[in-house]
Amino acid sequence: MLASASERRRDLLAQIGIVPDRICAAEIDERPHKGERPRACALRLAEEKARAVAARLPLDPPWLVLAGDTIVAVGRRILPKAETRAEAGMCLSLLSGRSHHVHSALACLSHDGRLALRCVDSRVRFKVLDRAEREALLAAGDWAGKAGGYALQGRAAGVVTHLSGSYSAVVGLPLAEATALLAGMGWRAPDGEAAP
Repeated sequence: MLASASERRRDLLAQIGIVPDRICAAEIDERPHKGERPRACALRLAEEKARAVAARLPLDPPWLVLAGDTIVAVGRRILPKAETRAEAGMCLSLLSGRSHHVHSALACLSHDGRLALRCVDSRVRFKVLDRAEREALLAAGDWAGKAGGYALQGRAAGVVTHLSGSYSAVVGLPLAEATALLAGMGWRAPDGEAAP
């Protein structure tokens, strides 16, 4: 089961042949705790999402819940998942001409209580954005609900000058790590069979 309503996470898993048998959004408070570091926040939120969804599942049949969370940070400052144009504009102003970190955490929880966590840290640099470029990014609208107010798979791809780490993690789900995490929890999928 995938503990996310994110279409991009479903699409990323589909790229590597994993189709969750169920999708269930985890409805938790995603606000960072006071003083919480970005990486720790991403790991905590991924685990809380997995546990929130698992709490609604029966013990049988056996299941695995995969959850993820992505945090964009400039230094120790956690940027919001932009819900308004103003928030997205603020994020783009902070990211313009700078490097930032993207922490993409995964949690995999099994019906018997086993938990595995991973976090992939990537570094992304934006070119210096002039007003017209910022306006074009905002007008595209693909910032809505995205950590840091941008979608690497969208219009922002044209302003990224450097990426160190995992492209899929910056988009929203580190695929190599997700595959390894599921395998480590005992999941094996024959071709064409749904993932837990």
